[in-house]
Amino acid sequence: MTNTMQAIQIKGPGEAALIETPMPTPDAGEVLVRVEAVNTCPQWDLHILGNEPMFPGGTIEYPYPIGQPGHEMAGVVAATGPGVEGFDTGMKVAAWRDPGKVRQGCYAQYVPFEEAHLIALPDELEPRECASLELAMCVQASFDQLNGFNAVRDCRVIICGLGPAGLIAVQLAQVHGASDVMALDPLPARRDMAARLGAAKVFAPDDPEILSLLDRGDLWTTGIDCTGLAPALQHLMALCSKYVHVFGVLRDPVQFGLPEYRKGLALIGYDRHTRKAAETALSLVADGRLDLKPLATHRLPLADYLEGIDLLRSRQAIKIQFLP
Repeated sequence: MTNTMQAIQIKGPGEAALIETPMPTPDAGEVLVRVEAVNTCPQWDLHILGNEPMFPGGTIEYPYPIGQPGHEMAGVVAATGPGVEGFDTGMKVAAWRDPGKVRQGCYAQYVPFEEAHLIALPDELEPRECASLELAMCVQASFDQLNGFNAVRDCRVIICGLGPAGLIAVQLAQVHGASDVMALDPLPARRDMAARLGAAKVFAPDDPEILSLLDRGDLWTTGIDCTGLAPALQHLMALCSKYVHVFGVLRDPVQFGLPEYRKGLALIGYDRHTRKAAETALSLVADGRLDLKPLATHRLPLADYLEGIDLLRSRQAIKIQFLP
């Protein structure tokens, strides 16, 4: 193993570079992972490069920590630190949770990762098809919430926003027994992908067929908003009779008024990450009921990081998978 490696560092707004940096060594409780694939989280990348905090009220300091905000990662164990018991050199692993403030992110050839935030991959799965397991865990955690309300099985479910999370939600709605799944997005290519992944009905949000649902009072049971946009969420609240789950990061207020009150609509915020949700998501990938591969519409070397982000910004890509 060499003494240095390559990694991305965001230097300032709109500015990122591939740098040479010392090879990290794992501390106690850490696993050093050789990164085989790391997928963008479009919201994080676009916000940090755009000098806009991911969550309202936050701040950004540049240069941003090396390798961040990369966190959807899978690879192979290169070394283990003191006290690590669950992983050995050569094992295939994926990140199941973004630990938040860490000393290094995953846009790098190697990353030290806390043992508690990694999950071993079964032999039949390759790291490249599991890089977005962390996102799948987040969406599965939302379905765990909704299942607590009996809001999916035998229910008509609408997914609003067909970015990476929405495309996972389309698949999980079927897995969890929805009687019908409808997907909304303004982009035809994303609607086409949702249909390929099993959505029975796909529409633009302003399609006359959708507007006629409101006129007829033909409301669906449950909505899942994956946009975080107040107008989209407001539209979804009008289309649903019982439950609306807010998965996307909500930055602006929404109005919950007399119409929502009268129909008994429950608005549900995101709860928490769980390892149980990660294990469920991984088992669904392993048995073929959840396919994460289509999310990575482009694969690029780390050196082309800014080119990949431009593809996200122009909405030509859903996710970029970087191959260090």
